[in-house]
Amino acid sequence: MIRSLILIGFTYLLFHLHLSGDINKYINMKYSYLSAAAGYGLLVLTIVQILMLNKEQSKDLDCDHEHCGHNHAKEDKWYKKLFIYPIFAFPIISGLFFPIATLDSNIVKAKGFHFPIYDEGKGDSFMQQQFLRPDTSVYYGKDDYDALMKKEKKKYVQQKTIILNDKNYLKGMETIYNFPGDFLDKDFEFKGFVFNDAETIDKNQLFVFRFGVIHCIADSGVFGMLVDMPEGIKLKNDEWITVKGKISTIYYQPFKTNIPYLKVEKWTKTTAPKEQYVYRGY
Repeated sequence: MIRSLILIGFTYLLFHLHLSGDINKYINMKYSYLSAAAGYGLLVLTIVQILMLNKEQSKDLDCDHEHCGHNHAKEDKWYKKLFIYPIFAFPIISGLFFPIATLDSNIVKAKGFHFPIYDEGKGDSFMQQQFLRPDTSVYYGKDDYDALMKKEKKKYVQQKTIILNDKNYLKGMETIYNFPGDFLDKDFEFKGFVFNDAETIDKNQLFVFRFGVIHCIADSGVFGMLVDMPEGIKLKNDEWITVKGKISTIYYQPFKTNIPYLKVEKWTKTTAPKEQYVYRGY
């Protein structure tokens, strides 16, 4: 009975996430068909488990205790179930009843952020959390990745004003970080939330970020750019703004490397978009 309830719970959870649209808080929607297929697979397993349960119950009703064998081995395993079943029940309960938290600047402050160059040669590159600069080179062969980035660069350098939106945010940022010299003095516009870095020397400088998901929430990172705001502008963390200006490069001491940044000419406060995360397309 408990196994049937757990399967029903997982099945309902997956379908609930898809129907409510909350599945995009956990995975890149390009892979939504995989979780949908898992939901239908669980539905089949649930039906099979319920049929097996009904069959066992029917046998028990037809069976006289004195003439049927009584399996004490099953009864002896109750203590194992006491520990195993709560483990399976927890993700169902948390997924259905706990509020879905949206990642914000508190995550950035808690984990800090860094430039990916610091991670070179350290551990498994597929498992490293990315910050500031998107880097999908680990998912391609070197030649394929170089060809992809050159194709993206050709597309963006032809534009008079580069505007990043929900669909092209990660690709655009990755291209600019790979070829900053090709975008000098280009007009650039994007939207994100404010993050004030305590290590920033110039008090007019802050970061504008968006959380990006490569495959799922486990490999999410915070991506964006350092921006140089007009004199006297003070903004709080997590305020959403749209910035427009020209791209340049700067040596950023905390990272000990040159990074692209935006010299802001125009900016406006805006509301957080309905979908705050951006996703990497392939």
